[in-house]
Amino acid sequence: MSTEAESGGPTAYIQHHLHHWQVKVGDSGSSFMTINVDSVLFLLLMCGIFLGFFLYVSRRATAGVPGKLQCALEMMVTGVDGLVRETFHGQSKFIAPLAVTIFGLVFLMNFMDMVPVDLLPWLWAKGFEATGHDPAHAYLRVVPTADMNTTLGMSIGVFFLIHYFGIAHKGIGLFTKEIFTAPFHAHSTLGMIALAPANLLLRLIEEVVRPISLSLRLFGNMYAGELIFILIAVMTLGASLSSGMTYAMIPMQFLASFVWTAFHVLIITLQAFIFMMLTVVYLSMASEKH
Repeated sequence: MSTEAESGGPTAYIQHHLHHWQVKVGDSGSSFMTINVDSVLFLLLMCGIFLGFFLYVSRRATAGVPGKLQCALEMMVTGVDGLVRETFHGQSKFIAPLAVTIFGLVFLMNFMDMVPVDLLPWLWAKGFEATGHDPAHAYLRVVPTADMNTTLGMSIGVFFLIHYFGIAHKGIGLFTKEIFTAPFHAHSTLGMIALAPANLLLRLIEEVVRPISLSLRLFGNMYAGELIFILIAVMTLGASLSSGMTYAMIPMQFLASFVWTAFHVLIITLQAFIFMMLTVVYLSMASEKH
């Protein structure tokens, strides 16, 4: 926590914690786009941890008595594979590995919310100051899924996968036909033509709503969780050890942090599970004939 943010009061403190480390691309007057560097870096870090964990366990896997990490990994893979078999009605060897990857990555990104809210930003501010820069401008957010750009990007990836699976399982002809003939069906050619505009409108709405709802659900839950941790930290913002109120607030802050952390573990796991299951359901629906 920077001194400048602390001295500015709760509002400045919250604004500082909710500001991304950003880099503008293009001219200073009219930038082409803004990149949230912290979200990209922590996303890549979580990908590296996920791949490293799988490589580490796979190289030490044994056919005899498995170790604790191998047991944990096998339980996760077996559980996800069972859910995929029950949910995905098509034939694809790609779905189960995809589901495991989605669950693992989203869970790791969500788990960054368990890191103390001031720890990494404080270390980043110290490093920023050591290099001769103003620590007031040392912004860092460590939860990639609390960034709308990250969740929307993943949802757009799912959007393209849905269409790929639809075309791969049905063919381009049937896939295109279903856009105009479902969900309202007609047996005559005249009826198909009459219902085509309504079917097309509903299909367009469905295609827009799916990625937006998928991304907003994950983003909203993680952003709210991060904000609550920040609000709990505000309880002792600028506290002085000479004040009796400080000694009353510290136990309350510890209790609130403990309770919310215990509850938030369920939230981050549930949100990773929901994102994975909705992806599998959407892919299953795309591969089925209507």
